[in-house]
Amino acid sequence: MSKVVYEGWMVRYGRRKIGRSYIHMRYFVLEPRLLAYYKKKPQDSQVPIKTMLIDGNCRVEDRGLKTHHGHMVYVLSVYNKKEKHHRITMAAFNIQEALMWKEKIESVIDQHQESQVPNGQHYVSFEYKSGMDSGRTASSSDHESQFSTPEDEDGSRRSLMRRTTIGNGPPESVLDWTKEFDAELANQNSDNQAFSRKHWRLLQCQNGLRIFEELLEVDYLPRSCSRAMKAVGVVEATCEEIFELVMSMDGTRYEWDCSFQYGSLVEEVDGHTAVLYHRLLLDWFPMVVWPRDLCYVRYWRRNDDGSYVVLFRSREHDNCGPQPGCVRAHLESGGYNIAPLKPRNGRPRTQVQHLIQIDLKGWGVGYCPSFQQHCLLQMLNSVAGLREWFSQTDERGVHTRIPVMVNMASSSLSLSKSGRSQHQSAFSIDQTNSANRNSVLLDEDSDDDDEFQIAESEQEPETSKTETDVKKTEEEPAHKIDLSCFSGNLKRNENENARNCWRTSDGNNFKVRSKNFCDDKRKIPAGKHLMDLVAVDWFKDSKRIDHVARRKGCAAQVAAEKGLFSMVVNVQVPGSTHYSMVFYFVTKELVPGSLLQRFVDGDDEFRNSRLKLIPQVPKGSWIVRQSVGSTPCLLGKAVDCNYIRGPTYLEIDVDIGSSTVANGVLGLVIGVITSLVVEMAFLVQANTPEELPERLIGAVRVSHIELSSAIVPNLESD
Repeated sequence: MSKVVYEGWMVRYGRRKIGRSYIHMRYFVLEPRLLAYYKKKPQDSQVPIKTMLIDGNCRVEDRGLKTHHGHMVYVLSVYNKKEKHHRITMAAFNIQEALMWKEKIESVIDQHQESQVPNGQHYVSFEYKSGMDSGRTASSSDHESQFSTPEDEDGSRRSLMRRTTIGNGPPESVLDWTKEFDAELANQNSDNQAFSRKHWRLLQCQNGLRIFEELLEVDYLPRSCSRAMKAVGVVEATCEEIFELVMSMDGTRYEWDCSFQYGSLVEEVDGHTAVLYHRLLLDWFPMVVWPRDLCYVRYWRRNDDGSYVVLFRSREHDNCGPQPGCVRAHLESGGYNIAPLKPRNGRPRTQVQHLIQIDLKGWGVGYCPSFQQHCLLQMLNSVAGLREWFSQTDERGVHTRIPVMVNMASSSLSLSKSGRSQHQSAFSIDQTNSANRNSVLLDEDSDDDDEFQIAESEQEPETSKTETDVKKTEEEPAHKIDLSCFSGNLKRNENENARNCWRTSDGNNFKVRSKNFCDDKRKIPAGKHLMDLVAVDWFKDSKRIDHVARRKGCAAQVAAEKGLFSMVVNVQVPGSTHYSMVFYFVTKELVPGSLLQRFVDGDDEFRNSRLKLIPQVPKGSWIVRQSVGSTPCLLGKAVDCNYIRGPTYLEIDVDIGSSTVANGVLGLVIGVITSLVVEMAFLVQANTPEELPERLIGAVRVSHIELSSAIVPNLESD
């Protein structure tokens, strides 16, 4: 047996120290008899910060999802049954890494148990059964005694039965429709029998899904509550990928759930249970029918077979009362069952079941029965949205994190209905009970750990800062530039709703190649720009407008007088009237040997192979957003680019009309340009490890441009 069983970086999950808000990253090492963690990757004779002896009495406790210093993490706690106060708690940013550690630690525990079993006895791993919790709501470690022999608790016998740690059972109010109830239990409770889900009929096939309706009639539910319906489909993705997408309630959900409008966290009960607020976006006569919203409990767990169960049921909460302009619907039962299937042609396959039994309330339900079914089918179609989302994305193999949900305590919801006046109400959430429940975890130990930033392999937004620190010293100007002396005829305006203006776009809106892109193909938020965007000109003329940097008084000429270097990007729009939008990027100096300096002083062939544009259309019609897209493009290979190298500037004239495809897209855009908000980022593509990570030259956001505001330039030079 090798000395090291498993090792790697994990989040050190513990008490937050006063005045510090960072995340501890520690290097954990699992050996055949020891679990230890270090401040950095251990060298010879380095002493660990903390250790734990691994033997047959150890347990791995799954504590689920926790919000830790602004990040959502998966928490595992390793402890010894004989000394429960002595434990090591660790966390990962994605569930795959957490499951890997859990599997490795439990395998070491099993080996110790097998070595101690007399007469060839074997250990039994129990599967969690619904109803076994007997109403208890303590942590999963509290359930340990239900599955262990009394002899083990006394320590007189070594035969142990280790429970698979999959989290707490669901709250009593949440019905687990994914499991069949025992006959004895069903006979005792007719309500539970209704949710045994044994009798379904195929209602229709839609969007590649099978839609089922429950056959059983129940008397204890109001007539307005529909029969339970479920959609069943197959998605080519792993269970973990689908689970993390289903649990997210950020902007990504708009891309696959057409019934989602807004979601936020009301209360984090524990790592597996939370109370959520969810506003539905239903398209059934929205001018007449008021929007619906929900307040419900969400519980999740992972089963032994690798499947995931996510359960929903409505509940009232003091901090999430009825909202103005919305009808509060009642979710009787619902959720997802995500189960693995055998791979096909080397691709993972997963069966996804989505069940909903809901009462949408309001007058529409009683007068128009079709309203309820239409809305149900719209919500169930999220399974088809999941399937299409995974079939059309190339960002696979990269373990994503579940983003932290917006907390209603720190946000104001803007609630409106059509032309009705908007209402804003702030919510204050008291999470004292939740904090008390988790106080043992948060205060478990207080090691004298110094700050240690998140490792590259675990970072996301912060990664852009860490990885680009290397490039910062090479290419970024050391002194800030006074922007007040630069001007263009298109005005700068930082207001979100301003029109006919520009502003600098946040670099983190764009993803660029990371430091290890050659190995893992991972992209990261771009972060800070290399150059400052100081001015934008909007020109028109009867002919194509070339070499605008020679214009007297332009931003490039002003920069030259101040000893600065400029890069001028002239985007030329052809037509009966020729337009040009000119962006002026300025820096103190070019760092010798940097990728940007090699681009500026290189030949046209090198420039054409490296100049990259990343476009985005945050606001605009669907057809324009689909036509423009957001895929990075090498400009020199897509359209004709003319490079003009002056003493203190490089001008790039980009002729959009030189490409038939670009001209076609331009025909769509130019007709609705006043309704568009467009973002563009320019950068030099990095191809080798020495050039990585990529850095943006600059990025701009132009809003609702008016063609009539363009002026005819005077291009006579000195």
